[in-house]
Amino acid sequence: MVNENDIEDVWDEEEPEEEINEADAQPIERLRLTTDKRQDPLRIDKFLMNKLEGATRNKVQQAIEQGFILVNNEVVKPNYRVRPNDTIVVFETRRPESKEIIPENIPLNITYEDDALLIVNKPAGMVVHPGCGNYSGTLVNGLSYYLKQEQVDIENLSRVGLVHRIDKDTTGLVVIGKKEQAMSLLAAQFKKHTVYRRYIALVWGDLTEDEGTIHVNIGRNLRFRKIMDAFPDGDYGKDAITHYKVLERFNYVTLVELRLETGRTHQIRVHMKYIGHPLFNDATYGGDRIVKGTVFNKYKQFIDNCFGILTRQALHAKELGFMHPVTNEWIQFNSEIPDDMKQVIEKWRTYTGGMTKQTKLSLDSQ
Repeated sequence: MVNENDIEDVWDEEEPEEEINEADAQPIERLRLTTDKRQDPLRIDKFLMNKLEGATRNKVQQAIEQGFILVNNEVVKPNYRVRPNDTIVVFETRRPESKEIIPENIPLNITYEDDALLIVNKPAGMVVHPGCGNYSGTLVNGLSYYLKQEQVDIENLSRVGLVHRIDKDTTGLVVIGKKEQAMSLLAAQFKKHTVYRRYIALVWGDLTEDEGTIHVNIGRNLRFRKIMDAFPDGDYGKDAITHYKVLERFNYVTLVELRLETGRTHQIRVHMKYIGHPLFNDATYGGDRIVKGTVFNKYKQFIDNCFGILTRQALHAKELGFMHPVTNEWIQFNSEIPDDMKQVIEKWRTYTGGMTKQTKLSLDSQ
């Protein structure tokens, strides 16, 4: 069976999670308290063992290390000593009731398929795996139906062959293992960061450098536990590396290529926000407003028109490459940029004065 710890949390990689097996867990506030003004210094793990029913020291320490316990809105270490008037907040990940995956006859845009795997080009608006509020209409519901028609033994296939995923509103390529061994070998490649993943995004602002690397930890936001954040000091979160390259500049926004070296939750979206260039119309990370540009009404109307066409973050998982789990040969797949992104890119070209034919032909091959 596939070890779920080998499966990357690639949601843009996609709703927040630390690992794919945490996808349906919803962080909620379990306890909030303020210590007495006469509180004696006491290790926080020992202190909380007396406050949380059924808590063990080991569980409390794990929760502290995972960032689910905050003191005065900050992450602490297990040896932190509680002080007078400390405000302590404890979060827990509560899973919804387990629901059976119901096969649904949902059209799938299959880019490639053989006996071991298939590649699906996921549209915008489709959740990859059932979770809170999304128990039908997901990619997995469609895969369950399709694979049964293909007589694939999905009853013994972990998570219906899912190896990685991308966000609901991110479009592009997803690989699915059709056999347990294939799935395991694919998952191992993701864990070792040997899978080639290339994304195309439209981001706010004019990047200073033509290319670069963002190497900043990513973890859950310390206040809003359902979103992610960047932690440049490296004292929290997980190591995350994103390489970017400018493809085309439009003064106020930039078309970029992004390659993932790691696969953290919302990695591209968080990293681009961190360097001051959030994805165009990314409502979660501040891209759904005018970040760069003029104050003229004509410009505001232009942006509103773009948002009306592209009603999601401008992110597309364009290329995916890996070693075939059976033949051990390198295979790589490409997908077209979806129409909503194409239309908005073309509008920016027109708005900022167009471009040379040679440059446009080069871009069309991207």
